[in-house]
Amino acid sequence: MTHPAVHIDHYINGHIVPGASGRHLEVTNPATGAVTGHVALATHAEVDGAVQAAAQAFPKWADTPPIRRARVMFKFLQLLNEHKDELAHLITAEHGKVFTDAQGEVARGIDIVEFACGIPQLLKGDYTEQVSSNIDNWTLRQPLGVVAGVTPFNFPVMVPMWMFPVAIAAGNTFVLKPSPTDPSPSLFIANLFKQAGLPDGVFNVVQGDKEAVDALLEHPQVQAVSFVGSTPIANYIYETGARHGKRVQALGGAKNHMVVMPDADIDQAVDALIGAGYGSAGERCMAISVAVLVGDVADKLIPKLVERTKTLKVLNGENLAAEMGPIVTRAAHERISNYIALGIQEGAQLLVDGRHFQGSQAGEGCEDGFWMGGTLFDGLTPDMRIYKEEIFGPVLGCLRVADLKQAVDLINAHEFGNGVACFTRDGNVAREFARRIQVGMVGINVPIPVPMAWHGFGGWKKSLFGDMHAYGEEGVRFYTKQKSIMQRWPESIAKGAEFVMPTAQ
Repeated sequence: MTHPAVHIDHYINGHIVPGASGRHLEVTNPATGAVTGHVALATHAEVDGAVQAAAQAFPKWADTPPIRRARVMFKFLQLLNEHKDELAHLITAEHGKVFTDAQGEVARGIDIVEFACGIPQLLKGDYTEQVSSNIDNWTLRQPLGVVAGVTPFNFPVMVPMWMFPVAIAAGNTFVLKPSPTDPSPSLFIANLFKQAGLPDGVFNVVQGDKEAVDALLEHPQVQAVSFVGSTPIANYIYETGARHGKRVQALGGAKNHMVVMPDADIDQAVDALIGAGYGSAGERCMAISVAVLVGDVADKLIPKLVERTKTLKVLNGENLAAEMGPIVTRAAHERISNYIALGIQEGAQLLVDGRHFQGSQAGEGCEDGFWMGGTLFDGLTPDMRIYKEEIFGPVLGCLRVADLKQAVDLINAHEFGNGVACFTRDGNVAREFARRIQVGMVGINVPIPVPMAWHGFGGWKKSLFGDMHAYGEEGVRFYTKQKSIMQRWPESIAKGAEFVMPTAQ
């Protein structure tokens, strides 16, 4: 049974606001290819309306004691836990990732909300009595004002939750511009916030494309912008936002390597590569896309990797037996297919070709979906485009090196530095790898080392533009500004003008 496509609109000042531009994009179910919705694309005027609503709500929300802001977050947390499976189903319906993976995404987002509930402690400043004669000095952190988040399709719940829970708990008001590919979860979240008692205007959603993003980057009342997406767009967001005087954190692309040492447990390494390479159809910024195989380990590992890749359970994401779902859009499917063809042209050895997978194999009604199986290459070299560029799909390449030094040098020479892993039983290898590698997030026998809510997420090199990582205490610092106050009282002030810099003497 098919359902009519729904209209997906904006959420401004506590209410659903129909799009006025007349422009929209189709939202599809990747498993079936069916159009399920039409998402509005905001104009500059509609973005301004959201920013104005946030600006009007800011003074009262910023003056709300942190403990009362935390109580709203606790209620929001309760509602999220009550409705987490509904959110996960929305993710699967518009993104395509398997339901259990979508549940994991929601759970990791909930972790950030739990962290944000501790905002009274996180906002505590420092105090020094008698920092100089009869002078006390203390610091405090205050919210910025209206802040914005521009988020990608691959994590429509978790990545926005890297941003708005900490920002709002810290006293800011927020405008979210989600991906138009899977926009419905953002409106579901807005409704939960409303039920939790969040004042109107504190959290707003504007659907849209580049016009909406540029409107946020240029708006004089937007104080900061957070972004997650590809490196070219992250660079654009960073440069444009900085030019307009904004604080910016822009997380970009990745090419994550997993080093397998000769002493590694082969079966564990194969499990890790299959899950991290093909989970969520490789559409993760932390997906492993290159296996760096050291010494003779390739001869033991690759036959098992071929077998597992060929037997991946590629099914409709609503099927609980599924290990991998469809590609998110037809355009993404075409782009990934072109990279596979390019790899063959560049001389890589294609061991498993996922392009042969048919939608009819994924389940009833999936014939017109955007389906692809896992693809595996051997013989990658550093000069190949399929090695250098982010494919963002279920394509895993193997590259062979002689020793740990070659592996580290290879990874450090890459322009991206988001995530990396090393599988080994040797403690010294693990320690040296972790110390020497020029990558922001490192796993030792952990294939996807996404930090927990209180540690913060961020890469190095062209994987991050800006000075602070997402969420955790880094997020609190990003969404607040420090103020230092020095104080003394008239009774303790010596008579006469002071013409020298105050000192502690």
